[in-house]
Amino acid sequence: MVTSSLFGLLQVVSPRDTLSIVSDVSGIVMAAAVLVVAVLAALLILRVNRLLREIRISMHQNLGPVSDRARAISDNLEFITQAVRSDVEQLNASVTALTERLHLASDRMEERIEDFNALMEVVQGEAEDIFLDTASAVRGVREGARTISGGSVAPAHRPKVAPTEQDSEDEDATAGGGD
Repeated sequence: MVTSSLFGLLQVVSPRDTLSIVSDVSGIVMAAAVLVVAVLAALLILRVNRLLREIRISMHQNLGPVSDRARAISDNLEFITQAVRSDVEQLNASVTALTERLHLASDRMEERIEDFNALMEVVQGEAEDIFLDTASAVRGVREGARTISGGSVAPAHRPKVAPTEQDSEDEDATAGGGD
């Protein structure tokens, strides 16, 4: 009956064909369906929001101890890292000090080697002087013996030593009458 009065009302207002009437009714039904879907979607969104809030609260309650433990672990890791860092700094300082001491010992050893080389040069010079003095004395004794004996010492047995200042002094001393 409602539909018949609705059709009667539509015909009174404007004369139309049946297809346009069905089209208008279907538009109204569609609008009502969209309105019902929108209301249901709003209710669904409110319910999901409430559910998410409950999940967030329960997660906070459940994850609170886990986050506290994670914070404690983080603090422990920071302490360990700091301890390792200080140990590495001490080791680095020890290595630096040891390197400096090794350089100092190396410099001292180098100075001692240079001093020893200088000493060896002096010893060698003194040994050469003693050898030359001895050779000179032996030559002076030979020459003196030859002079005393009348020149019978053979020149072939003479050592071939270069004359030194000491030799010339010895010859001057023996030529001048001796001591």
